[in-house]
Amino acid sequence: MPSQNIDPIFQLIKSLTPSEKRHFRLFTNKSGSSEDLKFLQLFDALEQQESLNEEKVLKQVPSIKKAQLANLKNNLYKHLLSSLRTYHAAQNLDIQLHEQLDYARVLYNKGFYQQSLKMLDKVKVTALEYELPHIALTAIDFEKLIESQYITRSLSGRADSLTQEATAVSTHIAQMHRLSNVALRLYGLYLKVGLARNQEDYDSITTFFQENLPEIDNQRAGFYEKLYFHQAHVWYYLMIQDFRNCYRAAQKWVDLFDEYPHMKERRPVLYIKGMHNLLNALYNLLYHSKFTAVLQQLEEFAADPKRKSNANIDTLLFLYLTTNKINAYFLEGNFTEGLQVIPGVLQNLEGFQAQLDPHRMLVFYYKIASLYFGSGNFKKAIEYLNKVIHHRNTSLREDLQCFARILNLIAHYEAGYDDDTLDYQIRTVYHFLGKMDNQQQMQVEIFKFLRNVGGIAPHQVRDAFAELKERLIAISENPFERRPFLYLDIISWLESKIENVPVQEIMRRKAGRLK
Repeated sequence: MPSQNIDPIFQLIKSLTPSEKRHFRLFTNKSGSSEDLKFLQLFDALEQQESLNEEKVLKQVPSIKKAQLANLKNNLYKHLLSSLRTYHAAQNLDIQLHEQLDYARVLYNKGFYQQSLKMLDKVKVTALEYELPHIALTAIDFEKLIESQYITRSLSGRADSLTQEATAVSTHIAQMHRLSNVALRLYGLYLKVGLARNQEDYDSITTFFQENLPEIDNQRAGFYEKLYFHQAHVWYYLMIQDFRNCYRAAQKWVDLFDEYPHMKERRPVLYIKGMHNLLNALYNLLYHSKFTAVLQQLEEFAADPKRKSNANIDTLLFLYLTTNKINAYFLEGNFTEGLQVIPGVLQNLEGFQAQLDPHRMLVFYYKIASLYFGSGNFKKAIEYLNKVIHHRNTSLREDLQCFARILNLIAHYEAGYDDDTLDYQIRTVYHFLGKMDNQQQMQVEIFKFLRNVGGIAPHQVRDAFAELKERLIAISENPFERRPFLYLDIISWLESKIENVPVQEIMRRKAGRLK
């Protein structure tokens, strides 16, 4: 991506909706100062450009000198954020409560202590009702400051009451942080390593989980404590490949929003993520009927005109709906049918590029490559696998990088590339496997087979595929060797070679038995 297109102010302007732009113009025009006029002129000039060209801006707005441009851009950025804060305040309770804290500070500075305390009490009550303990604690700390400096005589026993409130809320927050820290560290480990590769991984993950995750009292725990508790279990069970318990933990995550119905509106991102993890668990279990029902539930939520909408929510809905729609094609073995979603996916990937992290982009490319591979278009599969293989940050998902290379090697074999090209691919896979911390038997067996397949007589190839299939089935009996089969359904590919039918025909046959 060209560097000019990631300029923060330009990126922010290009993300604005028509109503946000209209609001900014009204917001800036209030004072009518010459400085505000320059902001608007700069805003209009940048808004009209497809890619940032500062020289063109200076020609378009002669009143702006080159020496002023950097400072004006910084101030415009601040004005835009202030405008967006005001515009979105109605949909964000935390913004409203922070604003009321600011008003309480103004009243305090003016010496109106009773008015300030009254406002702080309202903030505290609302924050606790909507599970925002950090804001509640800020309000309590401010109340303590006022009570400690001035004799308000607002309530008898006020000091004891505030002390108890502060202790209770801070205890809540401390427990939340302990739980969220464990959940976040487990998620970070998952992004780096993927699923447990061996007994050592299993023991390490389990020891960390058991030693760091605190127990919770369901009667006293708040929404976030329960949420982080379930999140930690989802990541733990996912990494140790206990997909049944992962499904149960993800279901509890989603069910939490039935227990706290207002949180679906207040924290839709957490609800959407919970639904995605539930779908992921169902996909790993090959639980097709339940997967279809939950996906429909997520689609209904996305289509609800009353739900909250912003760029973050829309990005996640695109990400998770698209991922799971593609997974549905995998479950059903309808790879060719799934190809129809790719143009829309690529267009949206471009539109959401600023919001999507590299890990999610790589997963999309791998899934697109898998659709092409399953439909028999091996050259297109190679094109998208190369986007994963040649990504500049190879520390992300070592397992995904590995399976992309193996699938790429198989795709080269299927596409009928010449021996020199195939030899080059074999060398690159061998080099990558050599750098991996831990190689698994499935990876090694496939690599050995593809390295030697050129020397097998044509009439013996079918038997060689059958022998490899039997070896891999035996390997898959080991729980720690099942991980690669989740990323690469090599057994179905081997069956397609043995029976001389397209791989998606094998997949459809299996899907029919699962329904």
